[in-house]
Amino acid sequence: MAGTALSASVLAVAATLSIGLAAVGGAAVTAQRAAGAADAAALAAADAASGAIITDEEPCALAARVAAASGATLVACALDGPLATVRVEAAYAGLAAVSRARAGPPEGF
Repeated sequence: MAGTALSASVLAVAATLSIGLAAVGGAAVTAQRAAGAADAAALAAADAASGAIITDEEPCALAARVAAASGATLVACALDGPLATVRVEAAYAGLAAVSRARAGPPEGF
């Protein structure tokens, strides 16, 4: 009987740890996805604002489309000449991972 209780306890602890590690891993993946989406959206907006790419879309509209394609939502977009600053959110288990990025030409250009 003692061996059965011990085995059940070990299995319960292992299951709890597995679920916890899966949740932490999913949150980490979502945070990295949000960071990648923010980088891509900022680059798209900066390229559109500087004329590096030809598009009929406004830079922030293009950034929103790029963020959505990366599985995130554009929350804020600001342009200062060719410099673009964006903030995106990606959801995971009811929580939001927020990431910011800035892109523009190198200094001196």
